[in-house]
Amino acid sequence: MIRVQAGDFDIGAEITALTRGKTHIGGVVTFTGLVRDFAGDAAIGTMTLEHYPGMTERMLADIEAEANRRWPLDASLIVHRHGPLMPGDNIVLVITASAHRQAAFEAAEFLVDWLKTKAPFWKREAGPGGDRWVEAKDADDEAAARWHK
Repeated sequence: MIRVQAGDFDIGAEITALTRGKTHIGGVVTFTGLVRDFAGDAAIGTMTLEHYPGMTERMLADIEAEANRRWPLDASLIVHRHGPLMPGDNIVLVITASAHRQAAFEAAEFLVDWLKTKAPFWKREAGPGGDRWVEAKDADDEAAARWHK
């Protein structure tokens, strides 16, 4: 399941909703990405995430479907926010659940790596030095590349 939304999310409530009644699940892995108050040596006052509605949801659904093809997941969830965010705010939530922990851990790591490089979001950071668009990082591409077959 995927959601793209402006509003915040409650991590505990999302885990409960995703796993309710699924007693065959043996492990749940979560990742929550947060807005930092710095990038390199620059202070950040706000981060604005932009996306293309429709296209973004399709890409997130494709990424999630790929994780479900590769690992025996019993449940998965991606929640990604858009709009203006402040340091400390939640950006993204990834939850994977499986009968066995290894599948849940690997699938969560895959989802985070691919979201970072393939999800069509654009980040603009604002701070005392002005606004700037966030560029893709080689390290993110390298992390995602290990999952290519």
